Amino acid sequence: MYYPDEVVEEVRLKNDIVDVVSGYVKLQKKGSSYFGLCPFHNEKSPSFSVSRDKQMYYCFGCGAGGNVFTFIMEYENYSFVEALKFLAERAGVELPEQEYSKEAKRRADEKAVLLEINKLAAKYYYAQLKAPQGKTAYEYLKGRQLGDDTITAFGLGYSNKYSDDLYRYLKTKGYTDDILFKAGLISFDERHGPYDKFWNRVMFPIMDANNRVIGFGGRVMGDAKPKYLNSPETPVFDKSRNLYGLHRARTSRKPYFLLCEGYMDVISLHQAGFTSAVASLGTALTPGHASLIKRYVNEVYLTYDSDEAGTKAALRAVPILKEAGITARVIRMDPYKDPDEFIKNLGAEAFEERIHKARNGFMFSLEMAEKNYDMGSPEGKTDFLKEAAKKLTLFEEEIERSNYIEAVAKTYGVNADDLRKLVTKTAIRDGLAKPAEKPRSTRKQEEKEDGHLKSQRILLTWMLEGEEIFRQIRKYVSPEDFTEELYRQVAELLYRQYDEGAVNPAQIMNHFTDEEEHRQVAALFHTRIRELSTVREQEKALKETILRVKEYSIEKAARNLDPADMAGLQKLMEEKRMLQTPEKLHISIN
Repeated sequence: MYYPDEVVEEVRLKNDIVDVVSGYVKLQKKGSSYFGLCPFHNEKSPSFSVSRDKQMYYCFGCGAGGNVFTFIMEYENYSFVEALKFLAERAGVELPEQEYSKEAKRRADEKAVLLEINKLAAKYYYAQLKAPQGKTAYEYLKGRQLGDDTITAFGLGYSNKYSDDLYRYLKTKGYTDDILFKAGLISFDERHGPYDKFWNRVMFPIMDANNRVIGFGGRVMGDAKPKYLNSPETPVFDKSRNLYGLHRARTSRKPYFLLCEGYMDVISLHQAGFTSAVASLGTALTPGHASLIKRYVNEVYLTYDSDEAGTKAALRAVPILKEAGITARVIRMDPYKDPDEFIKNLGAEAFEERIHKARNGFMFSLEMAEKNYDMGSPEGKTDFLKEAAKKLTLFEEEIERSNYIEAVAKTYGVNADDLRKLVTKTAIRDGLAKPAEKPRSTRKQEEKEDGHLKSQRILLTWMLEGEEIFRQIRKYVSPEDFTEELYRQVAELLYRQYDEGAVNPAQIMNHFTDEEEHRQVAALFHTRIRELSTVREQEKALKETILRVKEYSIEKAARNLDPADMAGLQKLMEEKRMLQTPEKLHISIN
């Protein structure tokens, strides 16, 4: 969805960055800026700075920085559009409605109604739990050692024992049978007519990442089957692309998720202080789940049940997570069945120890495979190592494969070189080995290019130091000298702002609504510049940076120059002469 620049800027202007950040971070004014503990990394001394003048934030510890949109994107794990809508609602700005086709509008309206129904149902179930008829369910939850704060935080409820209780309530709100059926809350029987899908169960509202109720899980309090009953797939509920507890775990600020099998496991862990726990919704982990997890963390601790089914589920999950670029570790719950039982019996401190002792996912898979072989016999161990070699061929990155070969060799007491040969032989046999490709550029060339791009980033950061410094940079550098397309766009906008007398880097960031581009631009304005003690040192560093940027710009332009372009050639020669006489390049920082 595209929103006009003036709308985006209106939202930004009506959300003062100090006011917004203060809702998440305790800030203290020091001079013209505000400081607090960075929410993006662990620190004891405040290095997180927020500027009301620039409407930007920056952490001197971890380098995080940007405008008010960046902050909400990073803290809430929102896309740019999600952050825009969040801040628009906060400031009371009405965003222009998206233009829909007739069918698209029908679908959007239907989803909005389904979300309304789910929200009403969640409130109704919660009210039932607190009413006299919910006494048995409430006592069941208290018997599971859940506190009232936890019950409220997760919105737990109760579906009455009367099989059309919710149906009659929702009908009083004016909803049709058809839409209630689409919400997955009502079923139909030719003999009895409409009836509630959930009745006489403890209810678990399922929320998406934006805290909207999208479905429900219901648990019996006795031995009836099925123990858990989940909402069916609906236009707002896709169990393969949502996770229970995600709405709370995504703001835990932990670098990992604890992935569980059941709702009660998630709730017990959150109550014990492990607020990054999530669970799949009555289904095995899917690539869709892994993609969703990747939006928030790069590491997952699998806390599946300790029985055979849980072990198999963990073994299936490890490669799915790896494929998504997520490191998997496995926590064993022995001697208990699941995290809920473990926490109740051994407590949070013991669970923390299990996290620290978690097994690498790949090594865990070998440990489980080992049980199928007689490791006491030469033949059995050889067959096991052949299977290990086959698994090792699946690592595409050579350095990662080499590290795992070393780890496996050390664990199973074999020579690393012998195991490496076996892996190579296995790869060739199975057609997995690829001929070595000649790299397109040498490491030295790549490092050179990275160095020049860093100089361009530093120069953009320097331009914000004031008009005097910008004027001196501008005498020698133009936007065309920034060889990276994104850098060039930012430079053009910055030069235009200086021309118009209204320099505002926070506004420049509005032009980049793609999440990745937005974050890159935020980083551009906060490139680390090494501290220089004297003015002369600063002038020398700025001069050297300008020369590096110009040198690379000329070099790249010369490679792409049309031999027939005499005017272009003449211009490059003049610019090159300046590089040969750097003493004529005058830089003065007052």
